[in-house]
Amino acid sequence: MNTPFPLVSEQLALADLRDPGEAARIEGFVAELGGSPFHRPTWLRAVEQGTGQQAMGLVAERCGQLTGWLPLTLVHSPIFGRALVSSGFAVGGGVLAHSGRTATRLCREAQRVAIRWSCPVIELRGGVLPSEWEICSDSHCGFVAGLADSVDAQLLAVPRKQRAEIRKGLALQCEVTVGTSPEDRAAHYAVYAHSVHNLGTPVFPRRLFEAMLDAFGSEADILTVRHAGEPVASVLSIYHNGAVMPYWGGGTSAARHLRANEVMYFELMLHARRRGCSRFDFGRSKTGSGPFNYKKNWGFEPQPLAYASWTAPGAQKRDINPSSDAYSAKIALWKRLPLPVANLLGPLISTGLA
Repeated sequence: MNTPFPLVSEQLALADLRDPGEAARIEGFVAELGGSPFHRPTWLRAVEQGTGQQAMGLVAERCGQLTGWLPLTLVHSPIFGRALVSSGFAVGGGVLAHSGRTATRLCREAQRVAIRWSCPVIELRGGVLPSEWEICSDSHCGFVAGLADSVDAQLLAVPRKQRAEIRKGLALQCEVTVGTSPEDRAAHYAVYAHSVHNLGTPVFPRRLFEAMLDAFGSEADILTVRHAGEPVASVLSIYHNGAVMPYWGGGTSAARHLRANEVMYFELMLHARRRGCSRFDFGRSKTGSGPFNYKKNWGFEPQPLAYASWTAPGAQKRDINPSSDAYSAKIALWKRLPLPVANLLGPLISTGLA
């Protein structure tokens, strides 16, 4: 009688993202399963370098081959508490796995890690979501559409009213530049800081953007719109798997009457097509919000996003939603701060908003 081979059990472990070989192995697994840039160790390490929040993650493997990966950022904030987030400062993330069983095991292991690291909350932004966790699928929507093959076709792909706004902006013949030079980086941060201050939101530290540009290299750049030599709109984009993702962007007070944001996104569509991209990922927006309606005006169809969270027994759920009633007064106060003061204090607060 033949003796059957013993089944090799699947092993779970914390990944050592400082090991170049391990990081490369996980990068390959993410590419194999069609993961997002937020699943990549490249993203996690850039977040760590730019904000100080720790990059980590859980791997599942059998016979030396990866079967699952859960990217994590260990967030600590004196204001917003501690949490494990997949992934930090991202709109996506969550578990990548060959099977639902492996995904479930990774989530349960994350609970044990969270307790061991005194994190009362875990947040998963997409991926396989554990049914026993709190799941929300109506708070945010994503917006993705294909890119057209020519300038005229791209313009005609935009609904008539928004197309007219783009044409008004293009008629002003603003200067558009793309790059990652120190000048590009400085212009982007100045515009972005101005934009988020007007929204009442603390600005992220400049070193986060520097770390992302350095880590992603040719897979990231900055497109800036200038009028009379002054930057009025700017966006930092990431290129991944045939899609351009305008991730951190905004405009100054002058951008509205110049239609600079319209010019910025339209020129980015053309630039991305020239780079070989076939899709424009407009990111996520809170359902029913102003940015949500703005993206619909461009002809993008909203797709609901599903997130999940786990809160340890007896602990309070983390609240970093700027639309929450708890933050309305703080947002109004922040808008009244002088911009230099907001830029000084903002990074100290925003690093806890992963």
